[in-house]
Amino acid sequence: MAPYHPVDDWSYTEDGKVVKVTIATTDDDAYPSGWRYALHYGTIDGETVIRYDNAHEETKGHEKHVGDTVEQIDFPGMTALYERFLGRIREDFDDLPR
Repeated sequence: MAPYHPVDDWSYTEDGKVVKVTIATTDDDAYPSGWRYALHYGTIDGETVIRYDNAHEETKGHEKHVGDTVEQIDFPGMTALYERFLGRIREDFDDLPR
């Protein structure tokens, strides 16, 4: 397995909502994009509001989870996807540290 090189890794909790971001570069063949990531926004009770990830990129590609719905997405690049995610979650947080 190729090593992962963390780029960003943080979490934030406010009023029962949680944001967890993990982004790393990798040469692992399981991640052809060169990225391993999970951008999660949900509740502390385990509900997913929105999550982007590529946990199974080699077989399932890049995914967007909204509640219990999962759809494959075209990967626009890590910066564009991260900005899309941050734009969405800023709608619900007043003091997001990012």
